[in-house]
Amino acid sequence: MPFDSSILLHLLIWAIGLLGITGLASVWAGRWTERGAGMIGASGAVAACVAGGGAAVAALAGRAEGTFALPWSMPYGSFQIGLDPLSAFFLIPMFLLAGLAAVYSIGYFRPWNGRNPGRFWLFYNALVASMAVVLTARNGVLFLVAWEAMSLASFFLVIFDDAEPVAQKAGWIYLVATHIGTAFLIALFILLGRAGGSQDFTAYAVPAGSAGGLFLLALIGFGTKAGLFPLHVWLPEAHPAAPSPVSAVMSGVMIKTGIYGIVRTLALLGVVPGWCAWLVLGAGAASGVLGILFALAQRDIKRMLAYSSVENIGIIALALGLGMLGVQAGSPAVATLGFAGAFLHVLNHSLFKGLLFLGAGAVAHATGTRDLEQLGGLLKRMPWTGAAFLAGAVAICGLPPFNGFAGEFLIYVGAFKSVLREGSLPLAGIVALISLALIGGLAVVGFTRAFGIAFLGEPRSAAAARAREAGASMRMPMLVLAVLCLGIGLAAGFAVRGLEPVVALFAGSAAAAEATRWTFPFSAGAILLGLPALVAALAVLRRRLLAGRSMRETVTWDCGYAAPAARMQYTATGYAQPLVQGAGAILRTKNEIRPPQGVFPVAASFRSETPDVAQGSLFDPAFQWAAKGLGRLRWLQQGQVHLYILYIVVTLMVLLVWALES
Repeated sequence: MPFDSSILLHLLIWAIGLLGITGLASVWAGRWTERGAGMIGASGAVAACVAGGGAAVAALAGRAEGTFALPWSMPYGSFQIGLDPLSAFFLIPMFLLAGLAAVYSIGYFRPWNGRNPGRFWLFYNALVASMAVVLTARNGVLFLVAWEAMSLASFFLVIFDDAEPVAQKAGWIYLVATHIGTAFLIALFILLGRAGGSQDFTAYAVPAGSAGGLFLLALIGFGTKAGLFPLHVWLPEAHPAAPSPVSAVMSGVMIKTGIYGIVRTLALLGVVPGWCAWLVLGAGAASGVLGILFALAQRDIKRMLAYSSVENIGIIALALGLGMLGVQAGSPAVATLGFAGAFLHVLNHSLFKGLLFLGAGAVAHATGTRDLEQLGGLLKRMPWTGAAFLAGAVAICGLPPFNGFAGEFLIYVGAFKSVLREGSLPLAGIVALISLALIGGLAVVGFTRAFGIAFLGEPRSAAAARAREAGASMRMPMLVLAVLCLGIGLAAGFAVRGLEPVVALFAGSAAAAEATRWTFPFSAGAILLGLPALVAALAVLRRRLLAGRSMRETVTWDCGYAAPAARMQYTATGYAQPLVQGAGAILRTKNEIRPPQGVFPVAASFRSETPDVAQGSLFDPAFQWAAKGLGRLRWLQQGQVHLYILYIVVTLMVLLVWALES
């Protein structure tokens, strides 16, 4: 039974208001009680996410569409928020992951050790509320206000541990990057609203011949937030510095607001030139391959996961580009499979990347380090965390029966279908197939490395040897996400059927069932027959192979040495070294080697570092050039107040003359 859209909108507004009220109340309570402040902030976040998530699920299931508007005094439109299938779909993983991360935070921050819980919950709840407004805004000014609030709230969360110099640097890099992207978005909304004289989305008009340029502005502005290469430079800095539940929300859902912005702009523009689709496809391929390559070279487990987010945003963009090309080529099947694969991967990535960041946070919480070279043997000490991390690793590698396989399966099918078409679609399919194959293979290497080095073998440090399992409030969210990763993988057809209203917005209603046709038999068979049959077959095979044989336990094969030291194990650097060295022209890894000297050497060392090539080759030189140029204007800073007042008066006069002339 479809729900009344006005009821769902009021429930969503109530959830946003609750986030704001409990965030402020947590700050107030923090003056007297640390425990009370944490409980107010966490309970408010969880309650709001349950209410908002329920409203979003009902809106998507009932294909509800509606707008809530209020008059406001700001120019260019009114306060408008709305629900449609696109907004509802993006709200679902946002509220789900934010609510679970709020529960996780209760155990993660205990004890707070002098950190102000009220300050954390104020900015956390503000981040969730502003993301909800971004995803439902129907006015350009409101969208930009919420976008800025989201950026500032996440900035303060990144620098929450402000005593750490790394956090301060990461926060400022993020703040500068996000405002560069916002500048392009301001230009986009000004140009869209100029013709209609209003910033309401319904009044937007696309000037003739400008759709391509407007889409390019959107791709740069939103792509910066999403982390598309080479606009990703803030991401591997901010995510490791932020507290782990914040990293999970930022990587799992906040960067998806960039994807939402791109597809919302596509819906507003309608038809865009063909080169736009090729640009999205190319950006996706580059982000996917380069993201996972840089992930392989990282020792910091959270930094590795951050680069992996660049990779997965690349997969989403690759699928979007394929879908856009399918629409332009008149191929409903390719269009539907491309868009369905992109949206399903948006959902899947929110689940398994949130799970992996929470798992990495549990490891860092238990050991005090994120360095893979200092971990090892954690599966025996943290079995719940290890099992959850393994589930996330299998899912992100796109292996069955987890959800990552289902999403990439759709994209593969769309790519194969495009290869069989005429025109330029075969080339797009080949690019997609080669990129996905490379990404998938490298991801398997990267996450066998992460799980194997961190959780298997023997402890490489005293901190790893003393590790203990995370508390219940940290384990429960990881368990829920792991179950969802498996459940969506087994029931992919049901998940894709739920995406039909969203896919229909871009590929057409008649073609939206195409993706379900490809996934529903596969997933239903896995649930009803395939998985039990596979387990039974393996059990029978094992029993026959072991029949008549005696079994005993012994140590792992150890080259004849029965007491190996932890230093004899593979290192994280050594595991990935062949691939990192093979991609040396791209990664530009810097090695510092101090080889053994003399007949009886007493010391030797090896150190490697892989700086971000985009930051070192593109952004650092650009900012140095800008600093040098702006330094020539330093003479304007005379330190005299009356001169500054004169500057303001002159500026106002120039603007007044310009306004009168126009």
